[in-house]
Amino acid sequence: MKDIQNQPDDRRINIKKVGVKSISYPISVLDKENKIQRTVATVNMYVNLPHLFKGTHMSRFIEILNRFHGDINLRSFRFILEEMKTKLKAESAHIEIEFPYFLKKKNTFPNTVGISEYTCRMHGSLDGEDDLTLEIQVPISPPVPAQISEGLPRSLGHWGVAKICLRFKHFVWIEELIEMVEKVTSHNLCWPEKPSDPSQDNHLSVEKLAKAIGNKLAGNRDISWFLITVENLSEGFSTFASLEGPE
Repeated sequence: MKDIQNQPDDRRINIKKVGVKSISYPISVLDKENKIQRTVATVNMYVNLPHLFKGTHMSRFIEILNRFHGDINLRSFRFILEEMKTKLKAESAHIEIEFPYFLKKKNTFPNTVGISEYTCRMHGSLDGEDDLTLEIQVPISPPVPAQISEGLPRSLGHWGVAKICLRFKHFVWIEELIEMVEKVTSHNLCWPEKPSDPSQDNHLSVEKLAKAIGNKLAGNRDISWFLITVENLSEGFSTFASLEGPE
């Protein structure tokens, strides 16, 4: 059968993005305590096609993904992207994965352990040079004085969330990043003794937390760039602050 999608196209129209998305797929993630943690990710794969080709067979994305079954992790991203570019004859290749990461936490009750879930995202691209970013969402649950505890969003049960997106020079453990953020957010949120305007108080808090997390990341030699977004979830509105670190 003739491969229509791979035939030359004389219309000189570049296809910016073509691919597959929302694929549920098992992956392995490096775990500091247990070496490997197996989880299930949502995967998006897409490429940029030159005008020479009309398109590509979508099944080829799945074929490439299946070739790396059981070995999809930070280290294999580069190989997956290279194969996408080669097999699909693309100018650039991109892969995005989102997955839950789980950590055991000691509960306040003696001799009991709970499981905390964190949403992680990785985005890899290959266009001449490769690029990889890692994003972790860490819920913020700082100690709150009793007189203002009613201001917390009742449906969520926590103050907000910190999103940490970064590029790194050397490998960084996900657990260490989570631990660093939780340590900062549990000790550096200064509530006023007599809160007056709740929106202003929350605004100041997100700024303080973003700066505190940024100071920690800036001191880590393994990290080359970061983008921090701290968001406070209030009743009826949200406030946020963003901070970006240099390459």
